Amino acid sequence: METDFVIVNQHPQLLSYVDHLQRKNAESLSFYPLSCFEREIPKGRILLSLLNNEPCGYLYFGAMGGMVKVHQICIQFDLRRKLYGAILIGRLEQMVIKAESQGIILRCGFDLDANQFWKDLGYNCINVVDGGVRRMRKINIWQKSFQPMFALPTVEPSEGKTDASLWRRNKELGVVSGGMVRGKLMNQYRDLLIKRDLKSDV
Repeated sequence: METDFVIVNQHPQLLSYVDHLQRKNAESLSFYPLSCFEREIPKGRILLSLLNNEPCGYLYFGAMGGMVKVHQICIQFDLRRKLYGAILIGRLEQMVIKAESQGIILRCGFDLDANQFWKDLGYNCINVVDGGVRRMRKINIWQKSFQPMFALPTVEPSEGKTDASLWRRNKELGVVSGGMVRGKLMNQYRDLLIKRDLKSDV
């Protein structure tokens, strides 16, 4: 059977498919509510890949200008390692170059095979930061610059395994609020739980 792979930003199944695939791969992806996707689809910031007219993956990215953020990219498990993800990123790279943006930047958990994917596509690890409390993973920051003046020094990407023990201990103690926090608030929340956990061991 001849393979027909196309990329679109409008499709009747776009919203339902993206939400379904995100939930199915929750351990690997940052979670975004349905309302976020509803807001971004009209802006053309979600690319849907179709294989023989059936959805098989998607790419969610931020606004053009400066460094364009890749928020999520996901290909169905049975179709990975067949270059479909690379084709999706290639389309975004074309858009970024056409918009004269500086490049592309993204976050990737240190335990994910996707780190090798980004390295193979010519992205450089420029920083390693702490992730959330739920998995206690390090996050590798990958970047590809299309304007040399904005290229940053590289660092060695972190590798490791997630550890949910701190989260489980504090969840039982009622410390975890259940709210979703990101950025500076997430770092403060992580530090708070670590301090409380250390005190409970004393």
